[in-house]
Amino acid sequence: QVQLVESGGGLVQPGGSLRLSCVASGFTSSRPMRWYRQAPGKERELVAYISNTGGTTNYADSVKGRFTISRDNAKNTVYLQMNSLEAEDTGVYYCASLPFWGQGTQVIVSS
Repeated sequence: QVQLVESGGGLVQPGGSLRLSCVASGFTSSRPMRWYRQAPGKERELVAYISNTGGTTNYADSVKGRFTISRDNAKNTVYLQMNSLEAEDTGVYYCASLPFWGQGTQVIVSS
């Protein structure tokens, strides 16, 4: 069956970096992928998108220039490189290949 498994979250100081990974299984071909996040008390929001080939990417305005989404189709893995992290980036990060979702990985940005 389809499975999306995220990893790489953790506690990081403001200005630091993290790289999230999402390993996909159960798909017959590469699919567009998305990273979402949900901050405490807020709705889930789309952070980044990547097409099935990786040729197209899009970002939320709040993360442009700081986050980079990429993929390695040979490894069935999508990444989210997060630099210059801010307290507002705190939340649970989910990868998705709609309508399928991972379980999420927690990111906490705090000094």
